[in-house]
Amino acid sequence: MASNSFRGSKRGRHAQANHDVGDFNCSLKELRSLMELRGPEGIARIQECYGDVEGLCTRLRTSPIHGLGGHADDIARRKEEFGQNVIPPKKPKTFLQLVWEALQDVTLIILEVAAIISLGLSFYRPPDAERENCGKAAGGVEDEGEADAGWIEGAAILLSVVCVVLVTAFNDWSKEKQFRGLQSRIEQEQKFTVVRGGQVVQVHVAEIVVGDVAQVKYGDLLPADGVLIQGNDLKIDESSLTGESDHVKKTLDNDPMLLSGTHVMEGSGKILITAVGVNSQTGIIFTLLGAGEDEDDDDEEEKAEKERKKREREEKKKEKERRKKEKKEKKDKKDKLDKKSKSQDGAGVEMQALNSDDEGEEKKKAHPKKEKSVLQGKLTKLAVQIGKAGLFMSGLTVIILITLFMVDTFWIQGLPWIADCTPIYIQFCVKFFIIGVTVLVVAVPEGLPLAVTISLAYSVKKMMKDNNLVRHLDACETMGNATAICSDKTGTLTMNRMTVVQAYLGDRHYRVVPDSDLIPGKVLDLLIMGIGVNCAYTSKIMSPEKEGGLPRQVGNKTECALLGFVLELRRDYMTIRNEIPEEKLFKVYTFNSVRKSMSTVLKNADGSYRMFSKGASEILLKKCCKIMTASGEAKVFKPRDRDYVVKNVIEPMASEGLRTICLAYRDFPPVDGEPDWENETDILTGLTCLCVVGIEDPVRPEVPDAIKRCQRAGITVRMVTGDNIDTARAIASKCGIVHPGDDFLCIDGKEFNRRIRNQLGEIEQERIDKIWPKLRVLARSSPTDKHTLVKGIMDSTVLEPRQVVAVTGDGTNDGPALKKADVGFAMGIAGTDVAKEASDIILTDDNFSSIVKAVMWGRNVYDSISKFLQFQLTVNVVAVIVAFTGACITQDSPLKAVQMLWVNLIMDTFASLALATEPPTESLLLRKPYGRNKPLISRTMMKNILGHAVYQLTVIFTLLFSGEQIFDIDSGRYAPLHAPPSEHYTIVFNTFVMMQLFNEINARKIHGERNVFDGIFKNMIFCSIVFGTFVIQIVIVQFGGKPFSCVGLSIDQWLWCVFLGFGCLLWGQVVTTVPTSRLKFLKSAGHGTQQEEIPEDELEEMEDLDEIDHGEMEMRRGQVLWCRGLGRIQTQIRVVNAFQDTLSPYEGLETPESRNSIHNFMTTPEFRIEDSEPQIPLIDDTEGEDDAPTKRNAAQTLPPPSTLATLSSTPNQNNNAVDRIIPLYKESPKTGGIPQSAALPPRPGSPLHSLETSL
Repeated sequence: MASNSFRGSKRGRHAQANHDVGDFNCSLKELRSLMELRGPEGIARIQECYGDVEGLCTRLRTSPIHGLGGHADDIARRKEEFGQNVIPPKKPKTFLQLVWEALQDVTLIILEVAAIISLGLSFYRPPDAERENCGKAAGGVEDEGEADAGWIEGAAILLSVVCVVLVTAFNDWSKEKQFRGLQSRIEQEQKFTVVRGGQVVQVHVAEIVVGDVAQVKYGDLLPADGVLIQGNDLKIDESSLTGESDHVKKTLDNDPMLLSGTHVMEGSGKILITAVGVNSQTGIIFTLLGAGEDEDDDDEEEKAEKERKKREREEKKKEKERRKKEKKEKKDKKDKLDKKSKSQDGAGVEMQALNSDDEGEEKKKAHPKKEKSVLQGKLTKLAVQIGKAGLFMSGLTVIILITLFMVDTFWIQGLPWIADCTPIYIQFCVKFFIIGVTVLVVAVPEGLPLAVTISLAYSVKKMMKDNNLVRHLDACETMGNATAICSDKTGTLTMNRMTVVQAYLGDRHYRVVPDSDLIPGKVLDLLIMGIGVNCAYTSKIMSPEKEGGLPRQVGNKTECALLGFVLELRRDYMTIRNEIPEEKLFKVYTFNSVRKSMSTVLKNADGSYRMFSKGASEILLKKCCKIMTASGEAKVFKPRDRDYVVKNVIEPMASEGLRTICLAYRDFPPVDGEPDWENETDILTGLTCLCVVGIEDPVRPEVPDAIKRCQRAGITVRMVTGDNIDTARAIASKCGIVHPGDDFLCIDGKEFNRRIRNQLGEIEQERIDKIWPKLRVLARSSPTDKHTLVKGIMDSTVLEPRQVVAVTGDGTNDGPALKKADVGFAMGIAGTDVAKEASDIILTDDNFSSIVKAVMWGRNVYDSISKFLQFQLTVNVVAVIVAFTGACITQDSPLKAVQMLWVNLIMDTFASLALATEPPTESLLLRKPYGRNKPLISRTMMKNILGHAVYQLTVIFTLLFSGEQIFDIDSGRYAPLHAPPSEHYTIVFNTFVMMQLFNEINARKIHGERNVFDGIFKNMIFCSIVFGTFVIQIVIVQFGGKPFSCVGLSIDQWLWCVFLGFGCLLWGQVVTTVPTSRLKFLKSAGHGTQQEEIPEDELEEMEDLDEIDHGEMEMRRGQVLWCRGLGRIQTQIRVVNAFQDTLSPYEGLETPESRNSIHNFMTTPEFRIEDSEPQIPLIDDTEGEDDAPTKRNAAQTLPPPSTLATLSSTPNQNNNAVDRIIPLYKESPKTGGIPQSAALPPRPGSPLHSLETSL
């Protein structure tokens, strides 16, 4: 059966649908129930209700050939009747919800409680008790008015809490809004090809309606449900809906149902859209998940989820026990096989698939997971550490204050406890408590998450302008750590504007495109016909957009080059396409990464067939047995002749960087009967070569410079391409990836596989480690090779620091590698939907130099956070020490609660805005990447923090203890409870704020640069914030009065405050002069959590997560701490048990549900490539397509060794395509790549043993 199955009566074919007649003879419900059926059931329903697909077209008032008429009213009516092709997004959180969330902050709650108590007590008047009787501190209130003002402090604290909450909520709200904007932008950019009024047009996905006839091709993500009208070799990856990783072949005879959200992995075709939006299969699932409506039953879902996870865990436990038993038998079998196996390329591949497919599930666990944002992890860890220190300090402050007060009042003054004084004593305690809480508020750097968010959001916004559309926020910052980029060639490094520049025709090698008169008529006709029908009908050459511009190439660029070649020969390919429309093509073998060729079969009137093929020249020439000569006759083409053509035509073309394509044909005479079209090996032999063309794809002019910048920044660029080795090498040297005389490797996929596999055909990390550091070009690579290389580099521990890999890709076959890499870049113009779905960043201009900009922004994010940290920690250290020491010595914090909150606002919110929005500079590309384990706070930064803290503390303490003599004013120390604010303490507060302002300028440089003003005016946000803060400070001091505990200062005093603040800048120069290398005692801080540091038990608990989120782990550890304290011994016992029966010690505790974090945003049904390789939807092999499902499902059972031996003896006939079921070998991190059988057997019951069984 020809898989291009278009059958139907002439009536149906030409009956142009009458779009104005009544309504549709098809209800929405009917279509929905139709799309819920699969395979034979679906066909039966179509035949029973509509006759055939054409009948369905007629009922929906559309034509399978000409599509809808495209009239606006018709489209509107269809939208009304069958719904729009949009799935309504989940409702965003309202501003009030965000305010409520911000109020959940523990420190704020403590402050609110303290403020309310303080307010309550301030209104309380002790009856007749003389205040003097209650101790010195309580007495001495001059007038009643002052006492009445006691409520102001409490109210001011509440007000500042409100400010903090509103600012936080507003930030969250704007962040959410930005994401929604980004999301809708991604959605708006998605277009799809439909036929309307007989014309092929691109419409926005949301504009697709029921009844549209859509063209689908390799790499598309289907936007709606539909029924196949006609298909060429169509294969769909339905794993996103069914979880079935095998590709489903779609034909009219066995399964014509296509579902939204699935990916076209091969072939092309036309479909009739039958369900859109919430009525499509993906839409229905979304609605069930509650994305379409309000989620009232959140808790229910969470419970169900927890239940499910618990069940899964129990099942896994049973599974493990079963596997332990099997493990031993398997080892014995494997040892026998080891002896038998021959080191045969294909054999090894088959073998390995059968050995390790079965354990894929288990391996998944031991493999280090893709870690969530490196930076996020380091930050959370740091914040938790600082928070703990702050808590300790604030607790200590409160205890010391209360103790001193008690000792002073009852012992030194020797006063008795008077019942009437109790409220006053309580008031004191509350005041001390507020001071303690304020110390805590200042110590906890709640500005950290804010700084990260602002910095990332700002970068993402700006990166849009640099043609980087960021889909996952943390990719932006990971990119700053990138140490390696594996780039595609076509379209990324080259312009993807292909033209034929050389040709080998009729025994002659033409250096320029020959005149059509020089080509024999017969050859020319075959050539024009072959190119016309054997290029996808979606590829075409359009007239230029601008007058005098280049013609536009639409569709596949290589095919466009061939069509351009036809036009240069002064012929028109459209006449042939009109003569032979797509429906008349008998069979099409579409291009895929395994075949590396495309063939189209035509049926002639006399019953014979003619097949046209085009493909990679060295592959197709091997299948040719004849070649056309100058006379227009075919002569025999011997291997000797082939070697001549390869040596004298193909290699010279390739060395000039040309891509070589061979065009050939074959006739099947009627006497031989109908060939077996499914047996591709027989079909694609005995070809007659028509010509070989050299296609030039010029290198983008800006690429060599961009690559030079990458190399200077310490990033290695590698080219991974499907082109042949000579072309790849030529382009690589033009780009500057390799330089003449360098000791670097350029190899092809076949050689790469030979080098990285052992005798069993298993991939070994040690072997990859020998290759990758020198590898610069990998040519003729399959998707699996790309994935293997990326994984090999990421898992490698040969070089320190560990590699962070970015990958670029545009094809469907790049999906696995894009998903695996730390950062995946997809091409916005040439990229398929599958690639975009698997990527983290989309390059909207397909340009390599945009990647360099992404690196710059990524490094800038990292530096911005470090700048903020340097500033924040200086303030923290100073404020905490001042509050603590001041409180202990003078029984009152020199900085009042409200003042502290203001300082906190400057430090956290404003500083994070100012420092996180620094624009990147070229100098960022002059240093090496930080890598995964680089601490956030370097030793230089630590030197700056401590150095500035010393200066600030000296100034503050001098002012505090001898300020009254210096300025000749009254001392503010030892003031009674409701004393009015003093000039003395106002100067202390003002000087403190001035020092922070000037230190903010110092914080702009973190690598020890001297010029801190460099580029300051480029960042207007920074300037306006510093200036704004200064103005507000003047207002607070001069007019703040009682709420801010301030008194207006004179001009002299102001000048002194500003001068002392300015001293920070001068002192900064002194600190910079001290070489960091001398200060051996300085430690760095803020390291990330290493995979190795995570306790065994936690690793086990995280096994059902896709990614490790260090931030979440730290938080969880905080929650778990008190449980640990209570049940330490029990936990330890359970951990011991856990090593024996692999039970999670935290069974009862909260598992990290995917909380609503930034990262869960924008990750709607992803292209799901799990980490267990056997499920990677690679392109299917050509051999044994439908007839060998056993090979495909090799994971289910292990055949006896004898069968294995026979299986393994069939080499893979596809010259270098790796067979499709290879699970990439994952070795145990503990045994460093030695196959497990070779390692020493660990003691059963040991942690290593439980790890080994899970491998």
